[in-house]
Amino acid sequence: MKVFLIIRGQIPGTSPTLPGVFPSIFPLATTQPFGALPVMPVQAMTQQATRHARRVYVGGLSPTANEQSVAIFFSQVMAAIGGNTAGPGDAVVNVYINHEKKFAFVEMRSVEEASNAMALDGIIFEGAPVKVRRPSDYNPSLAATLGPSQPSPNLNLAAVGLTQGSSGGLEGPDRIFVGGLPYYFTEAQIRELLESFGPLRGFDLVKDRETGNSKGYAFCVYQDLSVTDIACAALNGIKMGDKTLTIRRANQGATQPKPEQESVLQHAQQQIALQRLILQPQGVPTKVVCLTQALNVDDLRDDEEYEDIVEDMRQEGGKYGELVNVVIPRPNPNGEPSPGVGKVFLEYSDVEGSKKAQVAMNGRKFGGNQVIAVYYPENKFAEREYDG
Repeated sequence: MKVFLIIRGQIPGTSPTLPGVFPSIFPLATTQPFGALPVMPVQAMTQQATRHARRVYVGGLSPTANEQSVAIFFSQVMAAIGGNTAGPGDAVVNVYINHEKKFAFVEMRSVEEASNAMALDGIIFEGAPVKVRRPSDYNPSLAATLGPSQPSPNLNLAAVGLTQGSSGGLEGPDRIFVGGLPYYFTEAQIRELLESFGPLRGFDLVKDRETGNSKGYAFCVYQDLSVTDIACAALNGIKMGDKTLTIRRANQGATQPKPEQESVLQHAQQQIALQRLILQPQGVPTKVVCLTQALNVDDLRDDEEYEDIVEDMRQEGGKYGELVNVVIPRPNPNGEPSPGVGKVFLEYSDVEGSKKAQVAMNGRKFGGNQVIAVYYPENKFAEREYDG
């Protein structure tokens, strides 16, 4: 199936006569006698001659991609990186999609804008990195006479998570294989784990084409390529749920971080330890959800501060179901140990409410602290045993 889209308003010299109907790109002059050959406007001839240099090939599109979504995305991204050089308006003129082979030709307004678009190789579109290349009919020698053939060095690629002069998306020697992922891990959870070392330039969780379910492995590339070996060393071999992670460079064996990277490694390992707790299966659901690492103990000593915390937790917890009770143990004034200090217990009227709360609050941040939400035994809660 092949579809061709002409975005209305982008082709100079055309004006649709009916809403939603595109006229001929090369309309007949109104004074032209019947039977005479049509005359191609000079501007249209110029566009035809430069089309090979104004188009870019975009490969690896998702099955849900369509002409409009591709046009809007690339117009927005070009504006974000400062790649629009032909004045106000959208950079994209036409989009042609081959849905069967999942690629598109995206036509820009100018040769210079097409060259700037080449810097977008590897950008994430609809959850997957896409390839941006020159089309097969691109003529380098002819294009050199029409405008710049390389992207501008002043593009703000960081605005869309890319870096200048890198190999693009999920290609190159710094591509990381992430294997042994539990199938219940979501994309957001995996990204959060990987981003303990810094922001990602590209990420792709491999899924079954028919079911859409995770296949248990992914690929990623970091924006800061110097952390690649740190991430591999820290993550490889750790247990997540019932699985053991295999993390290595996709194109070679594992390498060890350099001595000057040890401090970064130690900090990231602390973050990973927390993520492991957050990502573990949380057992059989009960009506009680226990939040840990949600509070600073010192905040519980002041009476007014304590009442505010209880009310905040009551309002937040009440978003997910009917709350029966909110218990936040306080430290003993005499300094003796008090069971459950620092924890928050939310008791719901039914399991449905507690399940929604556990999913929504697990991994969230309250006051700068990342919370771990687990189910708590109802019998222990009823007996006021808060040290479990």
